Amino acid sequence: MERMKWKTKRYRRFGRGTSRWWLGFTFGLLLAVLVKEFVHGSESHVDPNKQSTVEIIESASLQGKAAVSNNQSDRNTPSNRSSQTVTADSQSASLSDYDRMWVRVYLAEDKRIEKMPIELYVRGVVAGEMPIDFELEALKAQAIAARTYIYKRMLSADHSDLPSNEQEADVTDTVNNQVYVSMSTLLSRWSGKEKEENLKKLNEAVEQTRGQIITYEGEPIQAAFFSTSNGYTENASDYWSIDLPYLRSVASPWDKAISPRYKETVTMKLNAFSAKLGVKKNAIRSMRIVDTTEGKRIRTVVIGDESFSGREMREKLGLASSQFNWTIQDDEITITTYGFGHGVGMSQWGANGMAHSGQTAKQIVTYYYSGTKVQEAKGLVESLS
Repeated sequence: MERMKWKTKRYRRFGRGTSRWWLGFTFGLLLAVLVKEFVHGSESHVDPNKQSTVEIIESASLQGKAAVSNNQSDRNTPSNRSSQTVTADSQSASLSDYDRMWVRVYLAEDKRIEKMPIELYVRGVVAGEMPIDFELEALKAQAIAARTYIYKRMLSADHSDLPSNEQEADVTDTVNNQVYVSMSTLLSRWSGKEKEENLKKLNEAVEQTRGQIITYEGEPIQAAFFSTSNGYTENASDYWSIDLPYLRSVASPWDKAISPRYKETVTMKLNAFSAKLGVKKNAIRSMRIVDTTEGKRIRTVVIGDESFSGREMREKLGLASSQFNWTIQDDEITITTYGFGHGVGMSQWGANGMAHSGQTAKQIVTYYYSGTKVQEAKGLVESLS
């Protein structure tokens, strides 16, 4: 936003003292309005000028871009970093203290850090991670999950997945963490009545869940989410080898009927397949599934003398899911996958199906995150105060 250039000569007729008073009063009033809008938000709309008030920190290094995962459906992979235990009720900090949390986002394309209030960040993540035409309750569930993710990450001072020369940031704007979209990008994406309706809906999703996070036994959870299930979510222990009691396999029957990413097919030459996995070409025809997970995905595949986990197969081959079958004809292999993403936590298309059937955001998140509650964010650590 361009600075306002005050032309004091217009006020000379009031006298020097009156001019100073008038300027001070006007500036104070303007500042009060901006602060209210910036910290607390509008009750009825998204202010397109909010984005221009954030603090910009130029990157120390302008060479190279942040590494972006080749698999666009993955995010929120749990870090092995030992996190600090902070319960949701362990401190006496008020919600206003929470509202003063600022997130430093590394913008990979622009190669700079942008600093903003946490609720403004959550709004950008909801816009980047979930289609705006989803049900409002699904968008609210996404807002709660996104807020929980960044809240837990900041409490534990987790800087994993950041470029080595950008450790001052808290998070990136890519799928390495959570996709964040700026307000200026949204305003260019939509126009006319669609812009007004979409911004209103986006703002409602964030404001109606303001300060809400997901907890397990009083602690914020690792709120993993993904696009589309194969009909079930996956145990964290089966995909990441991390046993988290709230990331357990549950049925997600809605995805198959409504998600365009439920079933996909890819065909590749056997030479390319063997090169990606590092196996002999003549061993591919002997490939077999040894066992599957509770979430109905592949646990282990054997090819000749080599064995691979379902996750390894998915990541090495660039597949949409770790549940798949295949056929081999001549010199090609055709692989059909079911679901899209790692499968752990909340299915976004499943959340939309639940919302369409009348479930609330709280019902959605407590279903996908077993044994959890939705609570107000409290208890900031000293490093964030």
